[in-house]
Amino acid sequence: MDYKVVLALSLPLAVGIAAFGAAIGLSRAVSAAMEATGRQPEASTKILVAMATGCAFIEALAIYALVYAFALAGKI
Repeated sequence: MDYKVVLALSLPLAVGIAAFGAAIGLSRAVSAAMEATGRQPEASTKILVAMATGCAFIEALAIYALVYAFALAGKI
């Protein structure tokens, strides 16, 4: 088995796992923010800012995985 075959098989799998992990993380963050807003509506602005910051970091990790996969795809 050549390294090109291994890269061709593992890159889509790695991006899929990263996207799945980001989706789970985003769903939990948004769920917790909605629950916190329901409990304390007057703090919704602070909760929204914290949630958006966390979501940006989570999404950045998924984008890094995609960029890394594109970089390695050039080796195939």
